[in-house]
Amino acid sequence: MHKRRIVSAAAVVALGLGLSACSDEDGEPAAKESPAASAPAPSEPDSEAGSESPDADSGDGDAPAGGEGDVAAPGTELKVGDRAVLPFAYTSDKKGTIAVTVTAIEKGAEADMAAFGDKAKGMTPYFIKMKVENVGGTDLSYASLKLDGVLEGGAGTGIVLIGDIPGKCDRESAPREFTTKGASYETCSLTATKGAPVTAAQFDEGDTYSDSPVVWAN
Repeated sequence: MHKRRIVSAAAVVALGLGLSACSDEDGEPAAKESPAASAPAPSEPDSEAGSESPDADSGDGDAPAGGEGDVAAPGTELKVGDRAVLPFAYTSDKKGTIAVTVTAIEKGAEADMAAFGDKAKGMTPYFIKMKVENVGGTDLSYASLKLDGVLEGGAGTGIVLIGDIPGKCDRESAPREFTTKGASYETCSLTATKGAPVTAAQFDEGDTYSDSPVVWAN
């Protein structure tokens, strides 16, 4: 498992979720080493990807991603613009089925990272933009989803950024009304690299996808 460097931006505390979690006592930006992503993982997904039964109510099935009841199998490879149905858990009380469409993976400029301080020098940011839909109709209000960047060649970036870049990559939580089937919102995951370019995004939450993520590539 690759170590990931965590960088936070105190300058955007009011605009990004969890920004204060990695700041020091004086509110200054801080960086920490972490062996795992900070996103929560489902302990018991509502369905088991790869099942032979395409039951739309349970979310089972190994048919191609895209249909409301067709859960994407581990290791599914998609193109930017494709839609994948996925099991999702934000907390023990907020579990359900969502659909994620990665709409763009955009390269930013090193200057965009100024709010993250010296720890981010030499980093080039990438903005993973996506649409998230509530497929199961469960209460997922205020839940937050983050996708990870994938480098050219398939490796992870090794960097976890906590925060966003206002106006360019705003990480949004699900709205209060994200409780019914068909509800949707748009958000952005910020990632960065010091070397090879980011060419894909991946969903790797939970035991089902941690070793075999669903990947969207340009």
